[in-house]
Amino acid sequence: MTAMIVGLLVCLALSVAVMGLVAVPARREGREILTARGERVVVKVRESADGAASRTSGLISSASPGKRKAS
Repeated sequence: MTAMIVGLLVCLALSVAVMGLVAVPARREGREILTARGERVVVKVRESADGAASRTSGLISSASPGKRKAS
């Protein structure tokens, strides 16, 4: 089990290193990392995540601790 966790951590470290080697120089040169379609997807995901977060926080704030039943 420990070997698997160490292996996963090594893979994660390698992927971060590769992303750093590719994305950082490209960004410094002024190139966009995502395509126009990728940017639209990110905007759509952010909007849906914000909506879900606001609905969840509204539900949490409307629930009062005094109305819960003991199990």
